[in-house]
This record gives sequence, structure tokens and C-alpha cells, in this order.
Amino acid sequence: MASKSNIGIDERSKELYKALMNEDKEMVLKLCQKFEDGPFHVVTIHDDTVLHMATYSMQADLVLQLLEMVTDDQIDKLTFQNTIGNTILHEASTSDSLVEAAKKMLIKAPGLLYKRNKYDATPLYRSVCYGKIDMFKLLHSESQRRKHITEGDVEADSEDYYQHKNKTTILHTAIVIENFDLAIWIAKKYEHLINKKDKDEMTALQLLACNSSAFESKGGGWAKRLICSKLPYLTYTHGEVAGYWGVPLWQEKWKQNQRYESALTLSKFLIKKDTSWIATKAVEDWDQTKYHTYGRVDPSSSSPEQKIENNQEQATTPLFLATKFGCVEIVKEILSEYPWAVEHIDHDGRTILHRAIKYREMQILEIVARMGVPMRRLVRKVDRYNNTILHMVGEKTDDPVVPVVQSPAFQLQDNLLLFERVREICPSHLLNTINMDKKTAQQLFDAENQDLREKAKEWLKRTAENSSLVAILIATVAFAAAYTIPGGPNQSTGLPILLNQPFFVVFTMTDVLSLTFALTSVIIFLRILTSPFRLNDFKQSLPQILMLGLTFLILSVSMMMFAFAATVILMIRHRGQWTKVALYTASFLPVTIFALSYLPLYLSLMKTFNYSLKKVAKIFPHCTGASVLSCAKSFVPKRSRPNQIETPVSTCPPKSQACPNLVEMA
Repeated sequence: MASKSNIGIDERSKELYKALMNEDKEMVLKLCQKFEDGPFHVVTIHDDTVLHMATYSMQADLVLQLLEMVTDDQIDKLTFQNTIGNTILHEASTSDSLVEAAKKMLIKAPGLLYKRNKYDATPLYRSVCYGKIDMFKLLHSESQRRKHITEGDVEADSEDYYQHKNKTTILHTAIVIENFDLAIWIAKKYEHLINKKDKDEMTALQLLACNSSAFESKGGGWAKRLICSKLPYLTYTHGEVAGYWGVPLWQEKWKQNQRYESALTLSKFLIKKDTSWIATKAVEDWDQTKYHTYGRVDPSSSSPEQKIENNQEQATTPLFLATKFGCVEIVKEILSEYPWAVEHIDHDGRTILHRAIKYREMQILEIVARMGVPMRRLVRKVDRYNNTILHMVGEKTDDPVVPVVQSPAFQLQDNLLLFERVREICPSHLLNTINMDKKTAQQLFDAENQDLREKAKEWLKRTAENSSLVAILIATVAFAAAYTIPGGPNQSTGLPILLNQPFFVVFTMTDVLSLTFALTSVIIFLRILTSPFRLNDFKQSLPQILMLGLTFLILSVSMMMFAFAATVILMIRHRGQWTKVALYTASFLPVTIFALSYLPLYLSLMKTFNYSLKKVAKIFPHCTGASVLSCAKSFVPKRSRPNQIETPVSTCPPKSQACPNLVEMA
């Protein structure tokens, strides 16, 4: 049953409420004097007093003047709580602009500091929830001062004062709301909270390791990274407004950079206090490796129900959480601070390699690979379900950690390339191992990618058909242009009137090339449409054919615009030089837009070119193919979650050095 409110329903209460809503300070003070309880008069159906409303609406000057009106016999009313248990200090804790008002409240009624609302939140906890660092510092200093003044104060000394009833501490909360500057401050002042666990058995570092978005600031295109890398310098040099130069994009990017730096600083501090990786499973190389599905069934083996039960997600170490969610910076810091943490094994018998491959975090795999000796051992590990690291490529995950932002064909290509690269580092005696589902890594991979293969097939067909229509249209225009030559023919000889003009030769060549490139691209796209679309075709051949077809299509558009520009210049050849330059520039506007629209697709196809160069470099190790390969890599767009393992070629250091070939590590 709803509780009855203490609100007084009359004209004066109505005027007082309107004055508070309109922020009419003078009217509020005048009306408060007409009530016997003054600033403690209830004005809402939720038992909010005038002081509650003034504080809630962040009218700092009004709050200070209302506090001045409080008489000595009304002091005990300062701890009055509304229907959800909020005091005026609870309301003040949500804004840094009310710090002075909060000081005055605590001078008059120190007991406000420990009052809890119906959600078990203190003003200190509430200030963290709203990310108000100045207010939090005030409440922190007051609680510390009272701890020294009032010895044996149960509330001041209680651990519960810094956490919610569900065991979520103020440090957990600061990380959840992504106020990392506040989290750093809390972690340094309350170090005993660093290893505290919430109701889900998660520490502060584990929560941070689950937040991959906190470490995404360094992404983006090269131009964006270059421009925004100067933002902190501009800001600190010229001030917040002048440093941004009034550009909203730069403001937002600078905030992201600051957030990234704060998250990185926080992770470094928390990692120094974390030793959760020590608790590991002592799993040796399994002697239960099987290569066939025949044999006696052990009734004591894990049943499907038991396997489902064992597969339930458990709170794992920050290292494995960071690997799963792609927080590469946290992984680097943990392995830098505690190198032996790389050998940690979780409750499923999986290593950091299993996790990195399953969630496509190949940057983390490269970090582990560069550690040398541990990699030789980790590639041999088999989990409790007999899954090798090669099985992890095909293991399906319903977790939304891996973002699907690619077309199906490129996603399948990445999976195929990843399978091949992991196969190279997997020991040969584990390649045909079957897991508890009686599948080898190859069988598991093929089964899990069948649906993706069908989607990739449809996408490639649709792309080839649409591109063919564009190519046929260009070929039609180019063919018609060959019979409508600029200037027309000589009526007596039949030869073109402008035959001796230099730009007539340009027109002729570009028109012929445009027709040739367009028809060639049509033939190439027809090759895609008639392909059998085998699974391995998506690894190299189909992407290469698509890349070749798009190249000819872009060239045909370019040649057609060259021919168009040459025709226009022939018509106005007596005009000035700048007119010709302007016409050429205008002619290439469609080509530029067309090329840019296909650029993301084209750059995605560069992986195939990169892959081919690697193969050439392996066949001819003494050639300079490695330098060509490094040049090609510069054109491939960097991703936040790269899906390829960089297999070293002829540029790798000798075996005696710290970075051995990945294949030799098996």
C-alpha cells in the first residue's frame, strides 16, 4: 500500500513549488517565512522538503540561504529523509557545484554523513555513482576527520561504509561508470578495496579487464590518429577552449585520449596489487589424446549434463578476461609485471593461447609468441575437453565479444587464414586429435563454418552481379563514344576533323582502354558467378578474383572520365589553361567518389595480396620479397581486433635469438 504523503495541499504550497521550479530564489525565501517549518516544509508527494528540492535542482545560493534560516531547534530536522530515504546530503552528493553547501550541511548535522537511503547507499557511495570527484573528496576528508576525532566510531571504521549491501565497493562503481580518474584516486586512498570482490566474485581489475571500450581511443584511421595525437599538447598549452580550436570532433577525441590514459594508469596500479594468476590448474600434457572415435565408452566420463554444468561461466583471472575482451594494454602490463603469469591455466584447462585464438585476439598471441620459451609449452596444451589450440579456431562462441563488422566472405577468409596459421604452430601429433565431441579440428572448423560459407556465397554473387551491371553500362557508353567522335568527320575524306590534335589521341586511347577494362571486368565477375564456391576457395582464389575484377572496373571508370575530359578540352581548346585544369578536376570528381566508395572493400581484399607475398617469400627466402611484403602491409588497414597471426618470413632473427619462428616453437 502506498504511504500517505505529508504534503500540505494549499495555494501557498502550490506557489512555493512553482517558485522552486522557476528558480525564483527571492520568492522561495519569502514563502518559506510564511510556513512554521520553513525550509523543511514538504512540497512534493515524495516527501521532499524545500531544502530537498533546492538541492536537487542544484540552486547552490538558495541552499546556503535556506540553511541560514535553520534555527537551533530545527537542527534535528536536517536528517529528514524523503520516501526513498534520501537526505539533503544525498541530493547534494550528485553535483560538484554543491560542495560548499555540503560543507555547511555537515557542520550543522555531521550525522548526515552516515545516513543510508532505502537502496543502502550513503552520500559517499552516491557521489561515486554520479562520478562527482570534488564532492567525493569532501565526503572522504570528512569521514577521515571524524574517524580521528571520534575514536571507536562504528560507522567511520566500518568496511560497509565504502560498499553497497550487494558487496559492490566504491572502487567497483567508479570503474563501472568509467570515471577512471576517480577510480585512480580511490584505489590510492583505499588500497584495501583493490582485492575486494563483488557479489559475482569480481575484483576491480577483473571489471576493468572486461571493458574493452576503455582502451579503444588509439584506434581510427591514420589521419585521425595523426591529428588527434596533438590534441593534449594544444589543450594544455592554450587552454580547454582554445586548444580544441572549437572543433567538436577534436574535443571528443581529446576526451577519449584522456580516458584511455586514465584507464591505462589505473590498470598499471591495480596490476601491481593483483596475484590472482597464481591460483592455476596443474594440467600436464594430456595422455588421453585420441585420433579416432572407436573404443570402450567409460561410464565415469563426463556426461552431457555434467559438461554443460562445467561449462558455466566462472569469474576468471584479469589476464584471461583481458584476453577475452581484447584489452591488449592490460595483457601487456600483466605479462610485463608478472611474466610467469603466461602459464596460468583456467578451470577448463585452457591457456592464454586457447583464449586468444577463440576470441580472435591475435595481437595477444603475438605478445605470447615473442616470449619464446613459454610458447613452446603452451602450444602443446590440450584442455579438459581434448581441444587443442587448433580446435579453438573452429569453436563457436555466442558471446558478443567478437564484433562482426565484416562481410561474410571476408569473415570466412579470416577464419581460413587463421586456421592455416594456427596449424603451422600446432604440434604435428595434435593436428588430428579428436575432442570429446568426436571431431578433429578440421571437422569442427568445417561444420561450424558451413552457414558462414552460404552467406559468403550469396554476398559474393550479389557483389559480382552488381559490379557486372556497372561494368556493362560503362562498356556501352565507351562503345557508343567510339562512333560519336568529337568534332565530327570530314565530309570529303571521312577522317576526324580533330585527328591531328594531341587530345584526340588521348580520347581515342582512353576510350579503347575503358571499353577493354570494362569487358575484362565483366568476364572476371562471370568467373565468380560460375565458381563452385568450395570452402577453401574463399581463402585466396575468390578474393583474388574479386580484387582483380574491382581493379579493372575502377580503371574502366577512370579511363572513361579521361576520355570525357579530353572531349571537352577538344571542344574548348582555344580557352585558357585554368579552364582546362578546372574541367579536368571536375571530370575526376565522380571517379574519386567511386573509388572512395569501393576503398574499404578494396583494402579488405589486400589481405589476399599480403598472403600471396608471404607464400612467395617462403618459396624464395633469399629474394627481397620480405621488403615488398612490409610495403604491402602499410596499405592494409589496421583493426582493433586483427584476425591474422603474422608468420615470420626470411626477416626473422636466428633461432638463438629471443623471437624464434612460430613453427619451430611446436
